[in-house]
Amino acid sequence: MPSPGWYYRLSRFFKETFSEKVYKIPLDAGFSCPNRDGTISTGGCIFCYNPSFSPAALAGEREGRLPSVQEQIRSFQLRAEKKAEKFEARPKAHEELQKHKGYKAHEMQAAKTAESSCPARYDKVTPWEGSCPVSRSTESSRKAAQRDPETTGNSCSRRQSGAPAAPADAKNFQPRRKYLAYFQAYSNTYAPLPHLQKLYEEALSAPGIIGLSIATRPDCLGPGVLELLQSYAQKYHIWLELGLQSSSDRTLRLINRGHTYHDFEQAVLESSNRGIYICAHLINGLPGEGRAEMLETIAKINSLPLHGVKFHQLQVFRGTPLARLYEKGEVPLLSLRDYLEILCDQLELLRGDIVVHRLLSEAASEELLIAPRWDIGRSRFSQLVEGELKARGSWQGKMRAAKGESAR
Repeated sequence: MPSPGWYYRLSRFFKETFSEKVYKIPLDAGFSCPNRDGTISTGGCIFCYNPSFSPAALAGEREGRLPSVQEQIRSFQLRAEKKAEKFEARPKAHEELQKHKGYKAHEMQAAKTAESSCPARYDKVTPWEGSCPVSRSTESSRKAAQRDPETTGNSCSRRQSGAPAAPADAKNFQPRRKYLAYFQAYSNTYAPLPHLQKLYEEALSAPGIIGLSIATRPDCLGPGVLELLQSYAQKYHIWLELGLQSSSDRTLRLINRGHTYHDFEQAVLESSNRGIYICAHLINGLPGEGRAEMLETIAKINSLPLHGVKFHQLQVFRGTPLARLYEKGEVPLLSLRDYLEILCDQLELLRGDIVVHRLLSEAASEELLIAPRWDIGRSRFSQLVEGELKARGSWQGKMRAAKGESAR
């Protein structure tokens, strides 16, 4: 039986599968969407503006050009490797700091002893100006190093602690860590098969890439797409992320989704038994939906051969049809507390073997976000979720067990 507060995190899944952390690299490969180009609709989903939640799409829009898939991968890897090396240097830096603190404590005690034997000398003198050889500038450096182990000239810097420096020559760069190429922006199977194959294999040929994560619509799995992904799954780790948002056809029509729940169900069934991991994307707080509808979506997807789920709160971004409805007062939004409670209700109902990829949306640009502005990151929110489940004495899948249903 899981302990209170438990839910099946993606980080744990990767550790179980690869014995180490795996990074996802968000990509914009220049895809479109049948719900935007006129095939289904021209307006798209009422909430959708891809640069608002896709860092790669936002960067491409701001730069006025779309870097190649490998350029985007390399750029992300360079940043991620440097950040990871900095993080790994912290334990060694901390150890050096503790030694330094011990030395400082010894010298301060010597200063106090001297002060007691000759008080007149130290009446207006700080311990740092007495017999202690640690100067103010050294103490400032020590404090700076505690904030940033890479502080120049400090004895606990990353280079001096033995951590490898970031590569100077990006062309010869070889990542040390594992990465998934995440085709995120728009519908990433919506193109002729040869074009898909070219883009996917460009990503798979990049150093450090162990697989793909492909976000798309359930109605965009054209002839040969699943067979192509199945062939990759024999050698690579493949996730297919299907946007559902809600299991209610009424809601799907209201948000101009352009497909039905049956379309999603069929896409999942056709994708199963191919060695492909399947993830569903859901949005809580869609117009007209309450707690019952959101729980009904979980009950329905529990019956499908899914491996993962991403939760999002409804967000209102500038320039979308949803923004116009919100400004008219026609779209109430969930509070942070309401979202937290409903999400934990859903986790209690969710099958225990379904991996939770995400609990909270984060805007790629705060300038584009109208509401809600909760000012909370994913890490802090995951702590709130764990705390709420613990307070309930609950965990992912508990309600299924209570009903006598299999956790898996």
